[in-house]
Amino acid sequence: MRLKLKRNDKIGLFFFVAFVLSSSLIWLFEERFNKQQWRSQPTTRYKMVDDLIESQLLIDKTENEVIVLLGKPNSSSTIEKDVFAYGLGEQPSFFKSKQEQLIIIFVNQKVVKVTLAQD
Repeated sequence: MRLKLKRNDKIGLFFFVAFVLSSSLIWLFEERFNKQQWRSQPTTRYKMVDDLIESQLLIDKTENEVIVLLGKPNSSSTIEKDVFAYGLGEQPSFFKSKQEQLIIIFVNQKVVKVTLAQD
């Protein structure tokens, strides 16, 4: 018995396979957060930052717990709320790209937000 697919079914199947394949490749090549590498190779932190943010590993951690995990921040501020900033290194690019930083925001001594900011 031969299965015939309609044109719309073929298009849908193509996009589904493309989505699964691209998602798998992104997951395979995205670097996972590694404490040792983060601390010893600060110029390559940009490779791990997406995993660090998406995993929400830092949410609800104290300032001391963040320092134990990531090391001392490049800068910190306590104007309205405590904020730590970590340099991420420079991603390879054909164009001059702006430096990004990992920004960690504390409220009541606990991490409430982790985001990226450009210098």
